Amino acid sequence: QVQLVESGGGLVQAGGSLRLSCAASGSLGSINTMGWYRQAPGEQRELVAVITSGGSTTFADSVKGRFTISKDTAKNTVYLQMNSLKPEDTAVFYCYARRRAGGAVYEYWGKGTQVTVSS
Repeated sequence: QVQLVESGGGLVQAGGSLRLSCAASGSLGSINTMGWYRQAPGEQRELVAVITSGGSTTFADSVKGRFTISKDTAKNTVYLQMNSLKPEDTAVFYCYARRRAGGAVYEYWGKGTQVTVSS
């Protein structure tokens, strides 16, 4: 099992910045991907950014050039630096992890942290 705990959400004005953190614990050895998804009211959950164990990254088009994702392997933590925030970035942000074990794929989610961007 993997447990994910997010922190760093909050209220910020448009144009501002926030950094989200996600600390992972549990069976971490076989995690190959971690990252962030978000869900706005009335919308489906969508990928924001992910990073693989090898350091490859993927970003949603809507956040490219504004958000960066990084990880601290020693701390089992992944970060999402969000700059130039827009009101449309308002959502609950969920930490995500995926691992492979015994030929199966397992996915894990944090409880989410609210990000609100005011205009």
